[in-house]
Amino acid sequence: MHDVKHRTVEANGIRMHVAEQGEGPAVLLCHGFPETWYAWRHQLPALAQAGFRAIAPDLRGFGGSDRPADAGRYSLLHLVGDAVGLLDALQIPSAIIIGNDWGATLAWQAARLRPDRFRGVVASSVPMMGRAPLPPGKLFPATDEALFYTLYFQEPGVAEAELEADVRLALRKILFAASGDAGPRVEGDGTPNPFGMVSRRDGLLAPLPAPATLPPWLSEADLDVYAAAFTESGFRGGLNLYRSLDRNWEVDAALQGMKVTVPALYLVGERDVGLTIPGMRQIMDGMPALVPDLRGTITLPECGHWIQQEQPAAYNAAVLPFLQRLRAEAAS
Repeated sequence: MHDVKHRTVEANGIRMHVAEQGEGPAVLLCHGFPETWYAWRHQLPALAQAGFRAIAPDLRGFGGSDRPADAGRYSLLHLVGDAVGLLDALQIPSAIIIGNDWGATLAWQAARLRPDRFRGVVASSVPMMGRAPLPPGKLFPATDEALFYTLYFQEPGVAEAELEADVRLALRKILFAASGDAGPRVEGDGTPNPFGMVSRRDGLLAPLPAPATLPPWLSEADLDVYAAAFTESGFRGGLNLYRSLDRNWEVDAALQGMKVTVPALYLVGERDVGLTIPGMRQIMDGMPALVPDLRGTITLPECGHWIQQEQPAAYNAAVLPFLQRLRAEAAS
């Protein structure tokens, strides 16, 4: 079995750090926020053992990849361009794309816009969504006391200052609070949620628990890897994704009516914090209209937002048969 190999490649005008393992049909793995390629540490060997070439980049703004200073260079079109450029740099004609969190949004849009390059998609946590009636900056809630986390992330420097004051503690709190180990999730139950309302006075981190002992899926050594990456890169690159939400909404007007036509699979944790967002379950129910070849929606019990990290065996067992079916279909 091949070990994980690391290299830096030029793609779409930026340098991207890439971790790879295995040989065979390509699978592109896209992480979320706040994560890096390391979020796929359990999938790289599993995919390689199953006969696939697993490719896990640090997305632009993260880890060892370039971090453009201009927040305008973090739109979904830039990210899709990076994914296509990465395939070009690696001389790969087509791949199956997999993503979680922001990586799921990227995966959906890459499959939607470039089915010639991405012949299948697996997304988790974030479903495929239609265009909202208003831009996100006007849609998400805000009061005199608190505002939705995506709005809190908008002002450059504010969230950076809070998160970078103690990078390791920030990651410890966010990764735990959005996991299934933080407990069951019920809409409006007040459970600490890093992806909910943020106090204007106290900020994002204050109400989040800092567990004395990390959950089994996240070791202190794992946290060290993440902390080292974000100490080096800072959080601005990841936060710039949120600062592009309104821009993405504007561009999506030109894509109205376009569907994800390639075979797709969706997974979500039973305790995913995203399920507490009003209307999210209705969005999930409406996915077949946007993804006509959706071949399944799988819910993992007692699992949270970091689905492929929290329950890697169950996640891999759900995803690998889908990938193997696509491989067989391509060969027939």
